[in-house]
Amino acid sequence: MSDRSILRDVAQAAGVSLRTASRVLNDDPRVAATTRERVQGVMKELRYTPDLMARSLRGGTDATIGLVVESIADPFFSELVAAVESATSENGKSVLVASTHGDAEREGRVVTELLRRRVSGLLVVPTAGDHSWLVDATAQLVLVDRAAQGLDADVVGIDDQRAAVDAVSHLIAHGHREIAYIGDFSQVATSAARLAGYRQAMAQHGLAVPERLVHADCPTPRSASAAVTNLLTGSHQPTALFSAATRCSLGVVPAMHEHRRTDVALVGFGDFAMADALTPAVTVVDHSGSAVGRAAVARLSRRIREPHLTAEFVRVPVALVERGSGELRP
Repeated sequence: MSDRSILRDVAQAAGVSLRTASRVLNDDPRVAATTRERVQGVMKELRYTPDLMARSLRGGTDATIGLVVESIADPFFSELVAAVESATSENGKSVLVASTHGDAEREGRVVTELLRRRVSGLLVVPTAGDHSWLVDATAQLVLVDRAAQGLDADVVGIDDQRAAVDAVSHLIAHGHREIAYIGDFSQVATSAARLAGYRQAMAQHGLAVPERLVHADCPTPRSASAAVTNLLTGSHQPTALFSAATRCSLGVVPAMHEHRRTDVALVGFGDFAMADALTPAVTVVDHSGSAVGRAAVARLSRRIREPHLTAEFVRVPVALVERGSGELRP
């Protein structure tokens, strides 16, 4: 039985026209909420499954979106991927996921392959460097987590600099003056913004930033751990640490415990498993990959429906979660 004949059954059972049932299937905003709920209820009751290949051939694009992230091994991005998969499934679409590992050439290859598969939209966590080559992409595009050079496109993320200012100011408010910074990739826009926020907070309070306190390129837990060892065994030791990425925190926290220096205050950027179970529990900027992922899907869905929208930066709110480590005094 064809996809169309089954959809006709759904329309008849729901008491709507075939066109209305089709609009519900395609998430058309012109359908009234009550009608949408009724049709979706019938689809569920009849176990209706659309023929995605047929829809692709008729419409010219697939009922699939592409998601390009840095690495699914990173806790933030693994949470983001799960949220995107869940949200796209709820919208009757599927998602193809690819990782760049921060490599611009790999990014170009995976994006090209996704476009070749005629996905209806792309969510991309961009690598560093110019992205003007994406201006003429054949699918609707939303950037995730960060903007990209040379490309005027929607971005869904957070205000990284403001969040970093708040985190460091929190440590300063608890009496700290020697605050070290540990970040992952200084050339990536989000990391650069967090470093700028750290420096801004220190400057606003009249505090100097000796370069010995700044470890801006620690892309792995191991390198972050080495930075902590350097900081906590030197002659001029900080009284507080600002870990500007979850991947850094996964090296920072074990190193602090290894050196028995849990008396040093810590604020981490991004939550992670067991952060609330440690002693002291880790104070974090709650940077939710799930919230960013769902907001990105919502923006892409609207962009697909309304391709001529003006590009904008959709900011997802964050919160400082006080658990103990960030409230320690010198």
